[in-house]
Amino acid sequence: MFDKEYSQYWKTVVETMLDGLMVVDPGGIILSVNNAFETLTGYKDEELIGQPCTILACSNCSRELGGFKHCELFNKGQVRHKRCMLKRKDGSPVHVLKNAAVLKDTDGEVVGGVETLADCTALVDRDRVITSLHRELSIEESFEGIIGKSAVIQQVFDLIQSAADSEAPVAIYGESGTGKELAAAAIHRLGGRSEGPFVKVNCAALNEALLESELFGHVKGAFTGADRNRKGRFEAASGGDIFLDEIGDIPLSTQVKLLRVLQEKEIEKVGDHKPLTIDVRIITATNKDLKVLMEEGRFREDLYYRVSVIPVYLPPLRERRDDIPLLIDAFINRIRLRSHKNIVGMGEEALERLVNYDWPGNIRELINAIEYAFVLCSGDEIQKNHLPPNIVGKTRFPSAKRPKNDRRTNSEQKEVLLDALKKTGGNKSEAAKILGISRVTLWKRLKEHDIQVNRAVQG
Repeated sequence: MFDKEYSQYWKTVVETMLDGLMVVDPGGIILSVNNAFETLTGYKDEELIGQPCTILACSNCSRELGGFKHCELFNKGQVRHKRCMLKRKDGSPVHVLKNAAVLKDTDGEVVGGVETLADCTALVDRDRVITSLHRELSIEESFEGIIGKSAVIQQVFDLIQSAADSEAPVAIYGESGTGKELAAAAIHRLGGRSEGPFVKVNCAALNEALLESELFGHVKGAFTGADRNRKGRFEAASGGDIFLDEIGDIPLSTQVKLLRVLQEKEIEKVGDHKPLTIDVRIITATNKDLKVLMEEGRFREDLYYRVSVIPVYLPPLRERRDDIPLLIDAFINRIRLRSHKNIVGMGEEALERLVNYDWPGNIRELINAIEYAFVLCSGDEIQKNHLPPNIVGKTRFPSAKRPKNDRRTNSEQKEVLLDALKKTGGNKSEAAKILGISRVTLWKRLKEHDIQVNRAVQG
């Protein structure tokens, strides 16, 4: 009676195990499997019992090569924490972690073996992602996340390193989408303030009142709604670097206060007259010509010479075509990890088209083009017909940025913006992609033409 209850107890334990369990005889013939093993392999027990264990096509099984006398389990007496791959009934692979031991009778004779198999497919997938990320991060032709090997970009890398070694203000110039924020982050990481904060401010995205409060902070009661003291970005960046993106859009009144920060290393919160000493290195960026803005009276000359002690010019993508294949490979790898599409490369004709395209939107436009191609491509290689229509020459999306010979009226420009918003249902990010401009530039265009997004979509 006791033996029967004991046997039933162990049967319950085996059948409720999460790991698959298989018992074989010394010749490798399957004698028994549990429920988890059936789930793992897709076979029913009646399809397995009496079959040789080679039916599972284990990737590390020496029985396949040299017969059962070469089986690692029966030679060594055990197998511990061994990764291998089995083939399910439907032919699909499954990664497992195997543990096994021989079974002996009371006389010490081997009468069989028992194996437990744990599904480790998720673990293998995670390892692949880590390996791919490591490979991407260790690309030889990259510098602090900026990819390139052309002579012109190598000069930029050298200048970034020199700028990082200095405490002087750095101004980064370049067209929209050339990677100015990446360059600023590289200067911070390589510099002596890398242990301190790196605070970013998009100056074009805030109106004058909000910008001053963001930069310098405010005291309680400084203006309607200021119900508490607020720390500004300069104060938050103390001991590190502050990155002022789109500095060409800062109002003249704010420029005066910024000049004092650079000269005196002090700020005054909005609504307060008590100076606060700060220790911050300023990095700025713009896609505008500050000298032209100075001539137009829209940017202070004294501030220009203060922020542009070390100028760094990022070349547009059309001036570094040698780097385009490297960038394409990097972006395909990144998007593949995110999309889980097994796209591994690009066809020769598609690559040639991308290398010869002028890229008015620079690297940002290239990323969008690869994203677009991933949506259309169903195979493992991107072809020319998977690229955006404006790149392959079928049509060209309207651009809100007027070329020199463009004589569109203000009303015509406004219609282009309204059309893009209607096509995207008011999604500003998608509208900016269609127009080939950044989201910040779109925001400025909408403001310039007094366009309310909700009205534009409903209209």
